[in-house]
Amino acid sequence: MSTVLDPARKRPEFRNIHVTQIVRYRLPPAGIVSILHRVSGALLFLLLPFLVWIFELSLSSELSFARLKDVASHWFVKLVLLAVLWGFLHHLVAGIRYLVLDLHIGIDKAAATKSALAVLAVSLTLTLVAGLRLFGVI
Repeated sequence: MSTVLDPARKRPEFRNIHVTQIVRYRLPPAGIVSILHRVSGALLFLLLPFLVWIFELSLSSELSFARLKDVASHWFVKLVLLAVLWGFLHHLVAGIRYLVLDLHIGIDKAAATKSALAVLAVSLTLTLVAGLRLFGVI
């Protein structure tokens, strides 16, 4: 029994993209969330010694806490802390999305796109609120 392919049927053609085409390539929202989840996880992992040092410095004495408070009042340090906050919040919200997907909830394309957009909206909104609080606006 041999299988004959229908030559009239158009098969999909997949091609690799060139490095110069990366800028124009448009990822779906789920792909963007996936990449940002990896970036935020790497950011948190690489900054873990720094975060532990800050935590230790804040608890060791009143003098070290006052020094940390002075350093953290600088605008550049606040931007770094905001980036760390974004990494934590995005990783948390995207992680919850992936746990729900592991339960086979929302795995069809439309639902996955909606949940990816929801992750971006929620994590950016929470980061905005944290940033406004960090910079003393609210």
